[in-house]
Amino acid sequence: MGHLYALDFDGVICDSCGESSLSGLKAAKIRYPELLAGLDAATETWILDCMRTVRPVVETGYENILLVRLLLEIKAPHLRQSSVAEKLSVESILADWEHGIKPVVMKEWNENKEELVELYGKVRDDWIEHDLHGWIGANRFYPGIADSLKFSSSTLFIVTTKQARFTSALLKELGGVDFPMDHIYGLGSGPKVEVLKQLQERAEHEGLTLHFVEDRFATLRTVNKTPALDKWNLYLATWGYNTSNEREEARGISRIQVVDLPDFCAKLK
Repeated sequence: MGHLYALDFDGVICDSCGESSLSGLKAAKIRYPELLAGLDAATETWILDCMRTVRPVVETGYENILLVRLLLEIKAPHLRQSSVAEKLSVESILADWEHGIKPVVMKEWNENKEELVELYGKVRDDWIEHDLHGWIGANRFYPGIADSLKFSSSTLFIVTTKQARFTSALLKELGGVDFPMDHIYGLGSGPKVEVLKQLQERAEHEGLTLHFVEDRFATLRTVNKTPALDKWNLYLATWGYNTSNEREEARGISRIQVVDLPDFCAKLK
């Protein structure tokens, strides 16, 4: 009777790592002026390079602010104010961010999640207002994605931790895709597992084959362990923000299909 696709945005539709890292750096300079004042170009470049490596751990944008500061403390020992920085590396951030590192630095830096979310959004709003072309240019759509969205015969939703207004702006400005706002579940819509439950329970979706495409392996693993969501076909996007170890682990879970970009675009159409 048809197909419904729930698509993550960052790492599935859009490679936003350049923009999100730069937004994190801009926000960190505001949040921690005493640490980042006079940051030299070489250190700034090193941080931004490392941000692409650690991108798979980011679930919500504000975490980029924390990662910028943590990478600075790793690079510059005299600026360290966290107990974990001395023994950390880029590789260990990938291994233990969510449960081991992030809670520690949030507490030691006396951080507030809501304030960081607000700051991160404000930095993006200001960037868009004063340099829309530069903001758009710091993002890119993965090859073939825009056309697949435009010409898909399936019912499409976007389920993302990005704020909906930024998602909508990028779809229109970068991809030329006029995507309905009521089909974008962004930051503040609740956990993705709850959004998927809402989508499958809507009467108009009865009989549709359900597909969830995500690049974050931890999210797919959570959905896979949620009995109420066993109707969803699950896909890990190999072109997104995940590691070779995560892709290998995903291949060991029969329900998760590890999909490449050309195959995904073909499915979507």
